[in-house]
Amino acid sequence: MSGINQYNIKMKVLASVTHKQGELSIEEVELASPKASEVLVRTIACGVCHTDAAAMNLFIPITLPAILGHEGVGIVEEVGSEVTTLKKGDRVIMSFPSCGHCDYCHEDHPYACDNLNTLFFDGTYMDGTKRFSQDGIEISSFFGQGSFADHVIVDARNAVKVNINSDDDLANLCSLGCGVQTGAGAVLNRIKPKPGSSLVVFGCGGVGMSAIMAGVIAGCTTIIGVDIVPERLDLAKKLGATHVINFNQKDVVEEIKRITGGGAHSSIESSGVAEMTLQALACLRREGIAVLLSVTGPEKIDLPLEAYIMNPSVTLAGLSEGGSNPQTFIPELVQYYKEGRLPVDKLVKFYDFKDIHTAFEDSHKGITIKPVLRF
Repeated sequence: MSGINQYNIKMKVLASVTHKQGELSIEEVELASPKASEVLVRTIACGVCHTDAAAMNLFIPITLPAILGHEGVGIVEEVGSEVTTLKKGDRVIMSFPSCGHCDYCHEDHPYACDNLNTLFFDGTYMDGTKRFSQDGIEISSFFGQGSFADHVIVDARNAVKVNINSDDDLANLCSLGCGVQTGAGAVLNRIKPKPGSSLVVFGCGGVGMSAIMAGVIAGCTTIIGVDIVPERLDLAKKLGATHVINFNQKDVVEEIKRITGGGAHSSIESSGVAEMTLQALACLRREGIAVLLSVTGPEKIDLPLEAYIMNPSVTLAGLSEGGSNPQTFIPELVQYYKEGRLPVDKLVKFYDFKDIHTAFEDSHKGITIKPVLRF
């Protein structure tokens, strides 16, 4: 299908564009008008996620040039002719796209959409076209957003209206669109732990911290955080972890089995470290479940299936976007935040949009758990 309609250019916007592997530069680009099912959103803030870094470095194959960013929040400025769920002035959290037509979408499982890879990574919208361009060259929109830009076009399916009164509160909730719903959803939607059960979280970044907080909400009484950064482990304890383990200082599996009396009921791997995937399985008791949430890049995992999975009768599950429907799950998460049960603001550090390179560097070094760009 042909690309952007060159006669439909609506406005100039400022965006961070990736032209080459590993690079970002802030530039002026053109943005087309929203089509029938879409809305124009003025971006208030956008989270910086490890998935953005993976895409920028092409560990995830994307079509360049591209505008990354997939944890955007903002205010609706214009709606397409077929949009009935949103109106001008609505505050929205933008989340992942889905087609709405495949069997998985019809079954209320948009996270497993048949068109997921195309809509997430190809940079096109549901009609196969793009909305950003620069000097006649099309630019991809990551996750149907491209929210490293001061204005974006998103389909109404992946913009969730929220009852939040201030821009500051809205900015704190950026990662509900991806990172928080991924970690919290893995616990609340996939594992569904029984009250009193045990949960181990490998990697105490934004996704892992969200899983820890969700473990508290679910009633887990033993919650173990595993990481290499002491400050993150300290925060994990403040957010609900009953125990923490420094990956570099102890035999992690042995320590988990000691704490849990033989092995954990469930585990989550959100570190992106291949070795931790094996440990997330090895630390389980029989019939436990490990949920894999991270991107490990070029690292390979040697997984002896009989020893790690078959004999102990455990499950290794992959899960995208926390197994959620954003239109229903994100409002639940917002309510937990308002009740003080999901204090995601404790993960956030704000950066001016012009300081996007520093935000990525601080995230990579573990200095900041959830960098959020303000526009």
